[in-house]
Amino acid sequence: MSAALQVTAFGLALLSTLFLLLATCTDCWMVNADDSLEVSHKCRGLWRECVTNMQDGVRTCDQYDSILADHPVKIVVTRTLMITADLLAGLALATLVLGLDCITFLKEDPCAKLKMCYGAGVILGAGSILGLIGSVWYAVDVYVERAMLVSHNIFLGVHYDFGWSCWLGMAGSTGCFVASVLLTCCLY
Repeated sequence: MSAALQVTAFGLALLSTLFLLLATCTDCWMVNADDSLEVSHKCRGLWRECVTNMQDGVRTCDQYDSILADHPVKIVVTRTLMITADLLAGLALATLVLGLDCITFLKEDPCAKLKMCYGAGVILGAGSILGLIGSVWYAVDVYVERAMLVSHNIFLGVHYDFGWSCWLGMAGSTGCFVASVLLTCCLY
């Protein structure tokens, strides 16, 4: 039972970590779409902003000036939290691989392997919380930006939606949290 639970937690952690990495690297955190004419589709991300012309499918992307340039707080905080979550999830995966029962590393000391799995669960939990905070922070800021325009009766014919990168970050963080719970609470 313990080995099956470890492998399940490892599979979930691996998939969720890949989701987190993909969410951090991709650039569709916020979608601006033109309601009236549907001429263009704009995706804003952590690293650049891309506009796709809906008529011919041509996509152009603008890189942000520099990582060190002044950026909105939501971009800086989300970058920091997502990169930290990625690093912690990667460290947890490496620790978890060494702690799995099916790996011959430290085969003669099952107590140490169990502690490694538990430690991997704790690290994965910390990374999942940081990733979830980063994803939700960005999503709330997108919602507040849209609500401010609506409250001031400013209608530009543009609506804001959460992009698939934002949803992917939330899903990856939630998956890492579930894997963490499996490793820390259910393994003993």
